[in-house]
Amino acid sequence: MRIGFLGPKATFTDIAVREMFPKEQSVPYATIPDCFDALMADEIEMAVVPLENALEGSVNITLDYLVHEVDLPIIAEVTSPVRQHFMVHPMNKDLWKETGIIYSHSHAIAQCHKFLHRELKGIPCENTTSTAAAAQFIKSNPDIRGGAIANELAAKEYGLAIVREDIHDVHYNHTRFIVLSKKEIPISERKNSFKGYKTTVMITLPSDRAGALHQVLSAFAWRKLNLSKIESRPMKTGLGNYFFIIDVDMKQDDILIPGVVAELEALDCKVKILGSYPYYQLGVAEKSSLHVNS
Repeated sequence: MRIGFLGPKATFTDIAVREMFPKEQSVPYATIPDCFDALMADEIEMAVVPLENALEGSVNITLDYLVHEVDLPIIAEVTSPVRQHFMVHPMNKDLWKETGIIYSHSHAIAQCHKFLHRELKGIPCENTTSTAAAAQFIKSNPDIRGGAIANELAAKEYGLAIVREDIHDVHYNHTRFIVLSKKEIPISERKNSFKGYKTTVMITLPSDRAGALHQVLSAFAWRKLNLSKIESRPMKTGLGNYFFIIDVDMKQDDILIPGVVAELEALDCKVKILGSYPYYQLGVAEKSSLHVNS
Protein backbone atom coordinates (compact mmCIF):
# COMPACT_ATOMS: atom_id res chain seq x y z
CA MET A 1 0.00 0.00 0.00
CA ARG A 2 1.33 3.46 -0.92
CA ILE A 3 1.09 6.18 1.72
CA GLY A 4 1.77 9.79 0.80
CA PHE A 5 3.10 12.22 3.39
CA LEU A 6 4.43 15.76 3.70
CA GLY A 7 8.07 15.36 2.69
CA PRO A 8 10.87 15.25 2.02
CA LYS A 9 12.13 12.26 3.99
CA ALA A 10 12.57 12.77 7.75
CA THR A 11 9.75 15.23 8.42
CA PHE A 12 7.71 14.76 11.59
CA THR A 13 4.99 13.39 9.31
CA ASP A 14 7.45 10.82 8.00
CA ILE A 15 8.25 9.77 11.58
CA ALA A 16 4.54 9.23 12.29
CA VAL A 17 4.13 7.20 9.07
CA ARG A 18 7.15 5.01 9.86
CA GLU A 19 5.83 4.22 13.32
CA MET A 20 2.22 3.62 12.28
CA PHE A 21 2.81 1.86 8.96
CA PRO A 22 6.31 0.34 9.08
CA LYS A 23 5.63 -2.25 6.35
CA GLU A 24 3.97 0.02 3.81
CA GLN A 25 5.54 2.00 0.96
CA SER A 26 5.76 5.70 1.83
CA VAL A 27 5.89 8.43 -0.81
CA PRO A 28 7.03 11.98 0.09
CA TYR A 29 5.34 15.05 -1.41
CA ALA A 30 6.61 18.62 -1.29
CA THR A 31 3.44 20.24 0.09
CA ILE A 32 0.21 19.38 1.86
CA PRO A 33 -1.91 20.19 -1.25
CA ASP A 34 0.34 17.82 -3.24
CA CYS A 35 -0.60 15.03 -0.80
CA PHE A 36 -4.30 15.72 -1.28
CA ASP A 37 -3.94 15.90 -5.06
CA ALA A 38 -2.02 12.62 -5.19
CA LEU A 39 -4.71 10.87 -3.20
CA MET A 40 -7.47 12.25 -5.42
CA ALA A 41 -5.51 11.12 -8.51
CA ASP A 42 -5.13 7.58 -7.08
CA GLU A 43 -1.34 7.82 -7.01
CA ILE A 44 -1.52 6.65 -3.39
CA GLU A 45 -4.03 4.78 -1.23
CA MET A 46 -3.63 6.91 1.92
CA ALA A 47 -2.29 10.35 2.80
CA VAL A 48 -0.94 11.51 6.16
CA VAL A 49 -0.85 15.26 6.78
CA PRO A 50 -0.45 17.47 9.88
CA LEU A 51 -3.66 18.89 11.34
CA GLU A 52 -2.72 20.64 14.58
CA ASN A 53 0.26 21.48 16.75
CA ALA A 54 -0.10 21.82 20.51
CA LEU A 55 1.72 25.18 20.51
CA GLU A 56 0.94 26.75 17.15
CA GLY A 57 -2.64 25.55 16.69
CA SER A 58 -4.32 24.23 13.58
CA VAL A 59 -2.63 23.78 10.21
CA ASN A 60 -5.06 25.93 8.29
CA ILE A 61 -4.18 24.69 4.81
CA THR A 62 -5.09 21.13 5.86
CA LEU A 63 -8.45 22.23 7.22
CA ASP A 64 -9.21 24.40 4.21
CA TYR A 65 -8.38 21.65 1.72
CA LEU A 66 -10.39 19.15 3.71
CA VAL A 67 -13.46 21.39 3.69
CA HIS A 68 -13.26 23.42 0.47
CA GLU A 69 -11.22 21.40 -2.03
CA VAL A 70 -11.73 17.66 -1.57
CA ASP A 71 -14.26 15.16 -0.27
CA LEU A 72 -12.07 12.72 1.65
CA PRO A 73 -12.97 11.06 4.95
CA ILE A 74 -10.60 10.98 7.92
CA ILE A 75 -9.90 7.32 8.70
CA ALA A 76 -7.44 7.74 11.60
CA GLU A 77 -5.60 10.27 13.73
CA VAL A 78 -2.05 9.99 15.04
CA THR A 79 -0.51 12.21 17.72
CA SER A 80 3.28 12.26 17.93
CA PRO A 81 5.77 14.15 20.15
CA VAL A 82 7.80 16.98 18.64
CA ARG A 83 11.43 17.65 19.55
CA GLN A 84 13.33 20.36 17.72
CA HIS A 85 17.14 20.52 17.36
CA PHE A 86 19.50 23.05 15.82
CA MET A 87 21.78 21.53 13.20
CA VAL A 88 24.40 22.66 10.71
CA HIS A 89 26.54 21.17 7.97
CA PRO A 90 29.38 19.11 9.55
CA MET A 91 32.03 21.40 8.06
CA ASN A 92 30.45 24.32 9.98
CA LYS A 93 30.00 22.49 13.29
CA ASP A 94 32.63 24.50 15.18
CA LEU A 95 31.41 27.80 13.72
CA TRP A 96 27.69 27.37 14.38
CA LYS A 97 27.45 30.59 16.40
CA GLU A 98 28.47 32.44 13.23
CA THR A 99 25.39 31.12 11.43
CA GLY A 100 24.20 33.70 8.92
CA ILE A 101 20.65 32.46 8.30
CA ILE A 102 18.27 29.92 9.83
CA TYR A 103 15.88 27.73 7.84
CA SER A 104 12.84 25.83 9.02
CA HIS A 105 9.07 25.57 8.89
CA SER A 106 7.33 28.64 10.32
CA HIS A 107 5.83 26.61 13.18
CA ALA A 108 9.24 25.26 14.19
CA ILE A 109 10.77 28.73 14.17
CA ALA A 110 7.97 30.01 16.39
CA GLN A 111 8.37 27.04 18.75
CA CYS A 112 12.07 27.87 19.29
CA HIS A 113 11.77 31.64 19.81
CA LYS A 114 13.56 31.74 23.17
CA PHE A 115 16.58 29.79 21.94
CA LEU A 116 16.88 31.93 18.81
CA HIS A 117 16.56 35.13 20.82
CA ARG A 118 19.15 34.00 23.36
CA GLU A 119 21.74 32.21 21.20
CA LEU A 120 21.28 33.62 17.68
CA LYS A 121 19.69 37.00 18.25
CA GLY A 122 19.20 39.04 15.12
CA ILE A 123 19.95 36.20 12.71
CA PRO A 124 17.31 36.17 9.94
CA CYS A 125 15.00 33.18 9.58
CA GLU A 126 13.59 31.88 6.31
CA ASN A 127 10.53 29.62 6.08
CA THR A 128 10.61 26.28 4.28
CA THR A 129 7.80 23.86 3.44
CA SER A 130 8.93 21.51 6.23
CA THR A 131 11.67 21.08 8.80
CA ALA A 132 13.20 18.28 6.73
CA ALA A 133 13.28 20.53 3.65
CA ALA A 134 15.37 22.95 5.72
CA ALA A 135 17.80 20.17 6.66
CA GLN A 136 17.99 19.01 3.06
CA PHE A 137 18.78 22.56 1.91
CA ILE A 138 21.58 22.96 4.47
CA LYS A 139 23.11 19.67 3.37
CA SER A 140 23.11 20.81 -0.26
CA ASN A 141 24.44 24.33 0.45
CA PRO A 142 27.33 24.19 2.93
CA ASP A 143 28.81 27.47 1.65
CA ILE A 144 25.83 29.45 2.93
CA ARG A 145 26.86 28.72 6.53
CA GLY A 146 23.22 28.41 7.53
CA GLY A 147 21.49 26.36 10.19
CA ALA A 148 18.29 24.33 10.28
CA ILE A 149 15.72 23.57 12.95
CA ALA A 150 14.58 19.99 12.50
CA ASN A 151 14.33 16.58 14.17
CA GLU A 152 16.90 13.90 14.91
CA LEU A 153 15.87 11.76 11.95
CA ALA A 154 16.49 14.70 9.59
CA ALA A 155 20.01 15.12 10.96
CA LYS A 156 20.71 11.43 10.30
CA GLU A 157 19.02 11.39 6.90
CA TYR A 158 20.91 14.42 5.57
CA GLY A 159 24.19 13.99 7.45
CA LEU A 160 24.00 17.14 9.57
CA ALA A 161 25.56 17.82 12.96
CA ILE A 162 23.23 18.60 15.86
CA VAL A 163 24.87 21.39 17.84
CA ARG A 164 22.00 22.16 20.21
CA GLU A 165 19.39 19.64 21.33
CA ASP A 166 15.81 20.25 22.44
CA ILE A 167 15.72 23.95 21.63
CA HIS A 168 11.92 24.21 21.70
CA ASP A 169 10.45 26.62 24.26
CA VAL A 170 7.91 24.17 25.71
CA HIS A 171 8.87 20.55 26.21
CA TYR A 172 5.34 19.18 26.08
CA ASN A 173 4.76 19.61 22.38
CA HIS A 174 2.84 17.27 20.09
CA THR A 175 1.43 17.33 16.58
CA ARG A 176 -1.79 15.68 15.43
CA PHE A 177 -1.77 14.05 12.01
CA ILE A 178 -4.78 12.76 10.12
CA VAL A 179 -4.89 9.77 7.81
CA LEU A 180 -7.09 10.19 4.74
CA SER A 181 -8.28 7.68 2.16
CA LYS A 182 -10.97 7.24 -0.47
CA LYS A 183 -11.45 3.66 0.73
CA GLU A 184 -12.49 2.19 4.05
CA ILE A 185 -9.12 0.83 5.13
CA PRO A 186 -9.15 -0.83 8.55
CA ILE A 187 -6.37 0.30 10.88
CA SER A 188 -5.60 -2.03 13.76
CA GLU A 189 -6.32 -1.06 17.35
CA ARG A 190 -2.70 -1.31 18.44
CA LYS A 191 -2.33 -2.25 22.08
CA ASN A 192 0.19 0.42 23.02
CA SER A 193 -0.77 3.41 20.87
CA PHE A 194 -4.55 3.01 20.37
CA LYS A 195 -6.45 5.44 22.60
CA GLY A 196 -10.06 5.44 21.42
CA TYR A 197 -12.37 6.88 18.78
CA LYS A 198 -13.40 10.33 17.60
CA THR A 199 -16.00 11.71 15.23
CA THR A 200 -15.32 15.01 13.49
CA VAL A 201 -18.31 17.12 12.44
CA MET A 202 -18.42 20.27 10.29
CA ILE A 203 -21.33 22.59 11.06
CA THR A 204 -22.45 25.73 9.26
CA LEU A 205 -24.82 27.93 11.26
CA PRO A 206 -27.95 29.57 9.82
CA SER A 207 -27.39 33.23 9.09
CA ASP A 208 -28.59 35.98 11.39
CA ARG A 209 -30.00 33.80 14.16
CA ALA A 210 -29.20 34.86 17.70
CA GLY A 211 -28.12 32.00 19.93
CA ALA A 212 -27.48 29.57 17.07
CA LEU A 213 -24.10 28.41 18.42
CA HIS A 214 -25.63 27.90 21.87
CA GLN A 215 -28.32 25.70 20.30
CA VAL A 216 -25.65 23.68 18.48
CA LEU A 217 -23.66 23.05 21.64
CA SER A 218 -26.82 22.21 23.56
CA ALA A 219 -27.58 19.42 21.06
CA PHE A 220 -24.36 17.74 22.16
CA ALA A 221 -24.59 18.71 25.85
CA TRP A 222 -27.98 17.23 26.73
CA ARG A 223 -26.89 13.95 25.12
CA LYS A 224 -23.78 14.06 27.36
CA LEU A 225 -21.41 13.91 24.39
CA ASN A 226 -17.92 15.13 25.27
CA LEU A 227 -16.39 17.61 22.82
CA SER A 228 -12.58 17.57 22.73
CA LYS A 229 -12.30 20.48 20.28
CA ILE A 230 -14.35 23.22 18.67
CA GLU A 231 -12.86 25.59 16.12
CA SER A 232 -14.21 28.18 13.70
CA ARG A 233 -12.87 28.80 10.19
CA PRO A 234 -13.92 31.33 7.53
CA MET A 235 -16.39 30.12 4.91
CA LYS A 236 -14.55 32.27 2.33
CA THR A 237 -17.84 33.79 1.27
CA GLY A 238 -17.46 37.12 3.09
CA LEU A 239 -16.52 38.63 6.42
CA GLY A 240 -18.42 37.18 9.37
CA ASN A 241 -19.28 33.88 7.67
CA TYR A 242 -17.82 30.89 9.51
CA PHE A 243 -18.16 27.16 9.84
CA PHE A 244 -17.29 25.12 12.92
CA ILE A 245 -15.23 21.96 13.24
CA ILE A 246 -16.20 19.88 16.30
CA ASP A 247 -14.48 16.74 17.58
CA VAL A 248 -16.70 14.35 19.54
CA ASP A 249 -15.03 11.79 21.81
CA MET A 250 -16.90 8.74 20.57
CA LYS A 251 -17.34 6.48 17.57
CA GLN A 252 -20.28 7.26 15.32
CA ASP A 253 -23.27 5.26 16.54
CA ASP A 254 -26.84 4.66 15.41
CA ILE A 255 -28.56 6.89 17.97
CA LEU A 256 -26.69 9.78 19.61
CA ILE A 257 -24.70 11.33 16.75
CA PRO A 258 -27.48 10.79 14.17
CA GLY A 259 -29.79 12.45 16.70
CA VAL A 260 -27.48 15.47 16.90
CA VAL A 261 -27.34 15.72 13.11
CA ALA A 262 -31.13 15.55 12.81
CA GLU A 263 -31.62 18.19 15.52
CA LEU A 264 -29.10 20.57 13.96
CA GLU A 265 -30.56 20.17 10.49
CA ALA A 266 -33.98 20.98 11.97
CA LEU A 267 -32.38 24.24 13.14
CA ASP A 268 -31.35 24.98 9.53
CA CYS A 269 -27.70 24.12 10.17
CA LYS A 270 -25.67 22.35 7.49
CA VAL A 271 -23.92 19.30 8.91
CA LYS A 272 -21.23 17.05 7.44
CA ILE A 273 -19.42 14.15 9.12
CA LEU A 274 -15.74 14.44 8.17
CA GLY A 275 -14.90 11.07 9.66
CA SER A 276 -15.35 8.65 12.56
CA TYR A 277 -12.03 7.03 13.28
CA PRO A 278 -9.56 5.55 15.79
CA TYR A 279 -6.88 7.77 17.25
CA TYR A 280 -3.39 6.88 18.42
CA GLN A 281 -0.70 8.37 20.65
CA LEU A 282 2.89 7.63 19.64
CA GLY A 283 5.77 7.84 22.09
CA VAL A 284 6.55 10.53 24.61
CA ALA A 285 8.72 13.61 24.32
CA GLU A 286 11.67 12.26 26.29
CA LYS A 287 15.22 13.60 26.11
CA SER A 288 17.43 11.88 23.56
CA SER A 289 20.66 10.05 24.33
CA LEU A 290 22.41 11.96 21.52
CA HIS A 291 25.62 13.71 22.49
CA VAL A 292 25.28 17.47 22.13
CA ASN A 293 28.21 19.12 20.39
CA SER A 294 28.72 22.63 21.73
